[in-house]
Amino acid sequence: RQEQWEEVPQLGESRFGSLWPLPQNVVISPVAFMLRSSSFQIVHSAESSAGPGCSILQSAFRRYFEYMFGYMKNQGGNTKKGQDSEVTELQVWITSADSECDAYPSVTSDESYELTVDQPTAVLKAAKVWGALRGLETFSQLVYEDQYGAKKINKTDVQDFPRFAHRGLLLDSSRHFLPVKVILANLEAMAMNKYNVFHWHIVDDNSFPYESTVFPDLSRKGAYHPYTHIYTPTDVKMVIEFARMRGIRVISEFDTPGHTQSWGKGQMDLLTSCYSGENPTGSFGPVNPILNSTYDFMAKFFKEVSLVFPDTYIHLGGDEVDFTCWKSNPDIQAFMQEHGFDKDFKKLESYYIQKLLDIVGSTKKGYMIWQEVFDNGVKLKPDTVVEVWMGSNYQEELQNVTAAGFSTILSAPWYLDYISYGQDWQRYYKVEPLAFKGTDAQKKLVIGGEACLWGEYVDATNLTPRLWPRASAVAERLWSNQNVTDVGDAYNRLTQHRCRMVARGIPAEPLFVGYCDQEYKGL
Repeated sequence: RQEQWEEVPQLGESRFGSLWPLPQNVVISPVAFMLRSSSFQIVHSAESSAGPGCSILQSAFRRYFEYMFGYMKNQGGNTKKGQDSEVTELQVWITSADSECDAYPSVTSDESYELTVDQPTAVLKAAKVWGALRGLETFSQLVYEDQYGAKKINKTDVQDFPRFAHRGLLLDSSRHFLPVKVILANLEAMAMNKYNVFHWHIVDDNSFPYESTVFPDLSRKGAYHPYTHIYTPTDVKMVIEFARMRGIRVISEFDTPGHTQSWGKGQMDLLTSCYSGENPTGSFGPVNPILNSTYDFMAKFFKEVSLVFPDTYIHLGGDEVDFTCWKSNPDIQAFMQEHGFDKDFKKLESYYIQKLLDIVGSTKKGYMIWQEVFDNGVKLKPDTVVEVWMGSNYQEELQNVTAAGFSTILSAPWYLDYISYGQDWQRYYKVEPLAFKGTDAQKKLVIGGEACLWGEYVDATNLTPRLWPRASAVAERLWSNQNVTDVGDAYNRLTQHRCRMVARGIPAEPLFVGYCDQEYKGL
């Protein structure tokens, strides 16, 4: 039954316990210390540039205390004071003058940290709050229960930083609406896996759930339902702040000129009218690139988006533009002749994208685009980030994009909406993003990658288990050292990490036959 699928490794104990993703440098000694919920606390060290006024850390301290002790009914075992060495506090020390407590994370955020676990005090040192968040997750992953149910942590040294700066997850809230609750649960899971970008593919052909204050008809007429299936400005703010508190950027994607059927319902004349001979068919194609009104709309709309989403980047899509409707439209044919485009519709697409990029550039945002925009020769700003998604030959595409001097992120091998029987996590785990021909300078331009879960077959009922722990495999590939490739060791750690996610309330699906001490308790 198993022949054509990935081998299931032998399950055993990893010398790294249940750490995931594996830190860059970690030494775990056999010396174990007690941890007691009654005496243990997480505190700001006296030297830290952050203090009790830093809400991002204060709420993280509470969150991680609960992760470590919360689901215990009682302090099991016979644990009288003074019987064992004990860790009574974790001191968090932000070393740089600006802790970035009130900032938003960015592609240049420093996520490095050092962790020393000793008794009676463990110390977590980080230049910025972002590194402290990652270190708190690592500390919580070092805590385990002995056979009597008492909490233990071993004497440990960790120096850690991410291999790639952009470690993203794409969720699609257009093909199916995703309730805010589901998005927040997945941001929580992302933090457990040290992801730092939520790529929110918020609208598409099928529905327009983003409620625009400038163009309210877009969601009023383009959402599946104008009240129940929309993200209000308050919802969007909540998602962005929940993500910020976990060191996660929210990059919104508003894909044009294709993938825009839902936009046309609430915005007259935005889409191209399709023709059959001399008569309009009543159906519509991509955004109409020849009208001034199109660009007036885009300027107002993207000005709003640039104020709603604080991240320095907006994803502008630009993929899969179907030229059939443009070809059929007599006004567009005339415009093409006038501009000397002849019959090359890629030139028309480039004309549109060029104008859109200028509009978005004027809002002082950087932009990300899907690879077709680059492939079609559109003139791009030097700080454009190109996302490589086409699976057939992504190594060659990485080579071309980086040779042209652009930063790039890879998602082609990590389309998690493709599902199969067996341990497909291994396939995602075995990808090496830099395995393409290119100079060291080119390889430095690969700033990271993304796991994508497109929404044709997922909604609130099945999204989270389909995503985790499969997305965890991608998380370790993007965080850990390039030489962390032992699938057997990964399987041992990932099995435990998956059980930890389940204990924390994330319904992550099993990797194979077995059980968790804390089984899923339902929503």
